[in-house]
Formats: sequence, C-alpha cells, structure tokens
Amino acid sequence: MRKTSMFLAAGLAFMLAAPAVRLGAQSAPAPTGYKAEIIRNLEEVQKKLVALAEKFPQDKYGWHPEGARTTSEVFMHIAAGNYGYATIFGAPRLQGMAGVNLAKVTDKEKVLETLKNSFTYIETAIQNAPELDKPIKLYGHDATIREAMLVAAAHCHEHLGQLIAYARVNGIVPPWSEPQSTARPAKH
Repeated sequence: MRKTSMFLAAGLAFMLAAPAVRLGAQSAPAPTGYKAEIIRNLEEVQKKLVALAEKFPQDKYGWHPEGARTTSEVFMHIAAGNYGYATIFGAPRLQGMAGVNLAKVTDKEKVLETLKNSFTYIETAIQNAPELDKPIKLYGHDATIREAMLVAAAHCHEHLGQLIAYARVNGIVPPWSEPQSTARPAKH
C-alpha cells in the first residue's frame, strides 16, 4: 500500500509542476465501444467532482473527519489515481517528482487545475490504449486493461461519494442536488 501511495504521489507531483501533459502529438481516432463508454463515465464523474471542488470554500479544503483524509487530500488522491491508472493503459510514467506530500496541496485553484489535468491525462490514455484484453496484474490478481479501466472509474465514483458526505457535513449542497426553481415562465 505504501508503495502504491508513493507511486501515486509521484504522479501528482509531476502534474502540480506542469500544465496538462500531452500523451503524444497524435491521438488515436475517437474512441468507440468500451473505451467510449468508460470515457463518458469519467467525464460525468469529472463534472461532479469539479463542481464540488468549486463549491467547497478554500477554508474547508483542510477539513476532515477524524482519522480520514482532508478534503484537498481526497481530491488529490483522485488525481493521483488517475495518473497511476493511466500508466497501466500505456501512458508514459510521470518522472522526477517522487515524495510529494499530498497534505501540502491545499490551494483550491491548484487542486482544481490538477484534478482537471488528471482527467485529461487518463481519458487520453484510455483513448490511446492499444489492447483492452491484454493480461495484467492488478492489485495482485490476474486482470485485463479493460478491468483496470473499470476500476479507475469506480475509484473516482467511490471518492465522489466520500466528498459528497464531506460536503453535506459542512452544510454544502452538491450543485446537482440544489433545489430547482419551480417558478413558471410568464405567458405572453
């Protein structure tokens, strides 16, 4: 687990130091089938995560329940996961930034930038992944690239749920759950 955390921290560090990373001058054609489905899923969870990150005030980025990650650490854990999973799909490993302490990334704007960049990175890695049925080891068991993509999306959703709980405890209503106006437009 510690090895995984260090790997994810290294990926995060790289993204904190640079703007969005390109995976090569040429991208693969627009994805179809399973790749397109996973990318759509990630785009949907990204919209919610970014909206929630924007809604949290800066002073709540350091909040956490006892024994759990802070709000900013959860957002950065998601970003680090995106970078880590992208390497499984064939994206280049992010070099040179080992040893980043996620607890130190607390600036709301930097968190938002890193989160957005991580989704660009993983979605491009999925689009460019050559072989979905390629056998791999994932957390010690036999798997495929396809399964790892599903696990990556599930990881984002898992922590979205965590962040929704953080928001609610702090009196923050997720933007997609805010009451909608029931006023009807005036007739002309």
